[in-house]
This record gives sequence, C-alpha cells and structure tokens, in this order.
Amino acid sequence: MTNKEIANAFNELAKLMELHKENPFKIRSYNSAYINIRKLTTPLGDMSEAEISGMKGIGKAITGKIGELLAKGEMDKLEEYRTKTPQGIRDLLGIKGFGPSKIRVLWKELGLESPGEVLYACNENRLIALKGFGAKTQEDLRKKLEYFNQSRDKFLYAHVEEDAHILLQLIRKTFPDARIEFTGAFRRKNPILSEVAFLLGAVVEEEVFSKIQDLEFHSKNDNIYSFNYNNKIPVKIFTCAAEEFGSKLFRYTGGEHFIKTFLKKSAAKDFKNIESEKNVFEKAKLPYIAPELRDLKNIFDKNNFTPIQEADILGVLHVHTTYSDGIHSLEEMVEAAREKGYQYIGITDHSQAAFYANGLKPDRVLEQMEAIDNLNKKYTDFKIFKGIESDILNDGNLDYEEEILKKFDFIIASVHSNLRMDKEKATSRILKAIENPYTTILGHPTGRLLLAREGYPLDHEKVIDACAANQIAIELNANPLRLDLDWTWIDYAMTKGVKIAINPDAHSMDGIDHIRFGVYAARKGGLDKSSCLNALNADEFSGFLKK
Repeated sequence: MTNKEIANAFNELAKLMELHKENPFKIRSYNSAYINIRKLTTPLGDMSEAEISGMKGIGKAITGKIGELLAKGEMDKLEEYRTKTPQGIRDLLGIKGFGPSKIRVLWKELGLESPGEVLYACNENRLIALKGFGAKTQEDLRKKLEYFNQSRDKFLYAHVEEDAHILLQLIRKTFPDARIEFTGAFRRKNPILSEVAFLLGAVVEEEVFSKIQDLEFHSKNDNIYSFNYNNKIPVKIFTCAAEEFGSKLFRYTGGEHFIKTFLKKSAAKDFKNIESEKNVFEKAKLPYIAPELRDLKNIFDKNNFTPIQEADILGVLHVHTTYSDGIHSLEEMVEAAREKGYQYIGITDHSQAAFYANGLKPDRVLEQMEAIDNLNKKYTDFKIFKGIESDILNDGNLDYEEEILKKFDFIIASVHSNLRMDKEKATSRILKAIENPYTTILGHPTGRLLLAREGYPLDHEKVIDACAANQIAIELNANPLRLDLDWTWIDYAMTKGVKIAINPDAHSMDGIDHIRFGVYAARKGGLDKSSCLNALNADEFSGFLKK
C-alpha cells in the first residue's frame, strides 16, 4: 500500500469512530497519524518498525496497524467499524459538508442510511427541525447531494492516466499484430471521464473474443467489448478492420459538435475505409486538429494557431513550502523546480487568515523573504520570486496591511473561506480583490473541487473584463482536483487580452508536475504561448510585474 492509501485508512477510521462517539483521544491520535503519514516522503514499506514508531505522532499501537496494512492490505480495527456502519452512511462520510456529527444525527434521529434517503428528506423539509441544521444548512446539503449524484461513476483523467497507459501496453502485448490507440473522451483529455476507450484494428474478430477474457471482459455489443480494469475503471474496446482504422479513430474520438462542424466544412463527404486519421483531414482539405482541441467550439476559426505545450512553461508560480502547509522546504522546492528545467519559481505560501494551513504572520513573511534573498545569491541561472497566496477576505480585501503587501514581488489572490455565496456576492467579492493594486493573479476563481465540490457561482464575463481592465492575470490551477479557471473560459479571456498562469498549486516537489494537467486543460481551451503568463522567461516575467 502507498503512504497515501495508509493515511486515508487512518482518516476513515477516525471519522467512523467519531461517528460512533468513541474515545476522543484515540480519534485525535488517528487523525494525527493521517496528517503525519500524508506528509511523509519515504514509503512506509521501505522503513523499519523502529523507524516508523519513532515518527512524530506514531506510537506502538499505530505502528502495529501500519504493519497490518502493509502485510495484508487491511486493518482489523477499520474493518470492524466498516462492518457495523451501513455502506450508505460510509458514502455520506465521503461527501464534503457531511461531517460525522451531522451524519450521526441524520442516522440516529431520522433513520436515514444513504445519500438518496437524505436527499429525499431534504426535499420534504425534514432536516429543518433538527438541532444544528435549519433551512440554510438543509439547502446546502441538498445541493451537495445533487452534485454527489451527478458525479457518481465518474473519475478524473489525472487519476486514471497511469493505469490507462499500463492497460494500453497490456492490450498491445495481447494483440501484438494489431493497431491500438486511445479514443473517446480520454483521447481528448477531458478532465472528467466516465470510461477509458480504445480502438483495436487489424484483428480477427474471433480471436478478440477469446483473448480478451484475460482482461476481465464482461459484455459484448456488436464490435464493442466492455470490462472494468482493476475493478474500478470502466473500459470499452472498439474493433475494426485495418483499412478503416483512421475513419473509426476519427469517429470514435469525437466530440459530436466537432464532427458535425467538420462535415459541414469538409471538401468531401465520404470518409469510409481510410487507414490513417491524418488522411481523413487531408481528404477533407482541413488542417489536422489535435484530439484535445476538438471540444473547442470555434477551433476551425483559428488561423496559424499553435496551442501551448508543456515545454513552453518556463516558471512555476504557485508553490507552498513548510512555511505553511507544504511537505517540502523552501530550498527543496527551489531545487526541484530548477532540476526540472524551469527558469524561476514563485513562492506563494498561505497568508495569515488561512490559520488552518499554518498561514504566515507578518514576522514569518519577513523571515521567509530574507531566506529567499539569501537563496537567490546562490544562483546565476535561476530566480526566486517572493509571493504569497493572499486570502480574499469576506469583504473583498486582501489579507495583510499595505506595508506587508507592498513587499511582495507578486500576489495570488484566492478565496478559501465563506464559500457559500450567491452569484452577486461571489462576483462582487472577487471584483474588489481584482481592483486591489497589489493583486497580480486571481487564484482558482471558483474554488471548485472536481467531483467533490461545486464552485461558487460567478459572473465570469464581469470577472474576466475586470482582470483585463486592471492588467490582472487569471490562474488555471493545474491541480487535477481544480483545473480552475475552467478551460471553456480561456478563449474569452484571450479575446480580452488577459494572460493565463498555468500554476501547479504544488504542496510537494512532485506536485510541480501537475503543470502537465494544466497544460492539457489549457490546450482544450485554445491557449497559445503568447497568452500564458509563465511562458515568459524570468526577465520578461520581472518586466510584467514592474509594468
């Protein structure tokens, strides 16, 4: 088991024990284990029992439970609490906004044991009379449940990318003489997926049926084979003859709007039996368009267009360190960015209002700035910029007084608290932050967490127009859980001359690599290099800040 899986096991155990009103001391110790293991960089499986028990917050009892997880993939105590907790109640624990204490009231006082039952109770106004609930809480929980239902049976591209490529190699090994490619929404790199699809060409149909049994095959419909990979990822394999591989790859990749527009603009109408997808575009007398760009509505109107590439990103602009809630130190994050080939880094720990994330008080801001100055003296080929991720307070002001704000090289302004806002409140709060002369970049504009939390509603056009008027860039937060600004708004931002910063929101050295997923999303929105803030080199970025 990975450290993340082990940490999550302790997190689940703590929640289940709190739900059953068990010993608060033990609950705190399991929560502490969750936090400390999550930050650990060395795999627990590579550590001795003595090394594990010597860690902060890890005693003999917890070391034993870690040993269970490493040895057999499960923990007896966790299985005990899972057994006496209905599955529906455990589902509720995974929905943001449903803490153990609230769920216990719904379970014990109303007898509700699943998300569906709670949603039905919300629609009947049955939660209002409960202590600690009320009309606003009921409405908030109802929205969260509806979002949970909409998100079921879906998953994030980033969370299945590695498994999908392993499966691709497995299929190629199973059918060594066939042509095999990803297709569908996965090939278009959609952030949210319901399946991973492949096209398998130049095979004998009878052989597919027999060989695919080893891939947990469970159903066949015409030339489509379906199964679940590792019992978690829905997979479809389409099959076709060799001579029609290009035609079918084009068709199955989609999306629907793209294909309809393509056919209207095409110089030809018949695209059967074409071996190469590029030949489909050549026959249509249209330029080849990369799969991830095929969801962009106006893609055929873009002339001489070169979408952003990962290699175009020269700087890392949203990074957390151990000064706030990061796992690695300032020096480690700087060295990691430098070793990955970037020219500069912008350190942006949390501001003081984010007390839950160890946000920096003014004295620690000054301490970090001095450390950055000293580090900058070491490098002639790399630059460290002093930044902060400043909370946008409830009234729209930035965290810190002006005497601190003016000391930063740049400021990412983000909302982290009081997220329950209507469109008018959310928009006005963010507009005020945009108009603050110290704001450089608007961070994750809607505050969403994909498949977990809807963002607050925004008037995107007003926000983007205000960024244009105030020369503020907008972040495309590249963390796969956010990808916020949504790619569908990138084209509008570009027409207004607003630069997009593809930022990893990295809390560890590996987190810097999330930039890749931000680039995928940016390409879907048609972002080009000239419109990307951190495609500027270090001197150009300095010039942008001075301007």
